[in-house]
Amino acid sequence: MANKQVPNKLKKIVVIGGGTGSFTLLSGLKKHSVDLTALVSMADDGGSTGILRDEYGVLPPGDIRQCLVALSDSQSLRNLFSYRFSDGTFSGHSFGNVFLSTAEKMTGSFENAVELAAEVLAITGRVLPITTTDSRLVNTFSDGSVVVGEFKIAHSKMKSKPILSLMPQSQITKSAQLAIKEADIVVIAPGSLYGTLAPALLVNGVGKALAGTKAKIVYVCNMVTKPNQTDGFKVHDYVSEIERFIGANCIDIVVYNTDEPPPSLLKKYTHEGEYIVDFDLKKMHSAHYKAIGAPLIDAKPVDKLDGDNIAHARTLIRHNSDILSALLLSL
Repeated sequence: MANKQVPNKLKKIVVIGGGTGSFTLLSGLKKHSVDLTALVSMADDGGSTGILRDEYGVLPPGDIRQCLVALSDSQSLRNLFSYRFSDGTFSGHSFGNVFLSTAEKMTGSFENAVELAAEVLAITGRVLPITTTDSRLVNTFSDGSVVVGEFKIAHSKMKSKPILSLMPQSQITKSAQLAIKEADIVVIAPGSLYGTLAPALLVNGVGKALAGTKAKIVYVCNMVTKPNQTDGFKVHDYVSEIERFIGANCIDIVVYNTDEPPPSLLKKYTHEGEYIVDFDLKKMHSAHYKAIGAPLIDAKPVDKLDGDNIAHARTLIRHNSDILSALLLSL
């Protein structure tokens, strides 16, 4: 891959996740002298990504695109790959998604498509799909009924903890497995608990790799709750679910937000039913992991992008990438 090379002596940081959570984290970490690898969840089937998957039989490009854009230093290329068409045949599609799907069809390999995009964007570090199995996320209810599809599951009402699986069962790639094994720090990024993080951690081999690595495993907890999904969740509840998907209590450090934004900010940038994630110091103090709290809310939440057909589903309050990356590196 024609990426910028980094010396072996640099700390190896692996970020697991996808979408805006990984984008925020990678945008801050890339400013520091680290060997950075993003392992990206591959179950997305909403919006532009879902249409491309259904019409062309390609693997989901959306979360990969966001991570690639985060690691590029060229503002013009970042803007190009993030550009969304607002009308016509490509309405709702981002150029980056179309590029990756075209490259996959041309090369016959999604991994080759990602390498080509990384070369064009001249990224710092690496972006790797955590699996290349074409799988769909499945939620099985206690009565035997099922819901299929990441987007449907991530926006459906959870009456109890979901029983999630991938169909067919996906397998971790050798490159992703090696990245976890050789890492100094593995960071599980903030993101949709059941829509982004679960399908990454449920990939066959990921749990084993995380349980076996010598790296410190850090989980960056979400900023706000998700209506009908994580209502009433506190920091330790998120950690419990993350480790349920991993299949082991292997998280060493949890980073969480202690900032309380003004009501005006919450009213403007949160959806109905979204609340700042609370924390229980007593429960975290007795846990097997170390909990580190800090004021992490970005004072400038992101704006909705023109042409984004699922913008209504996205949370606009974000972590401050500079503060968060500095905190992680201080570990």
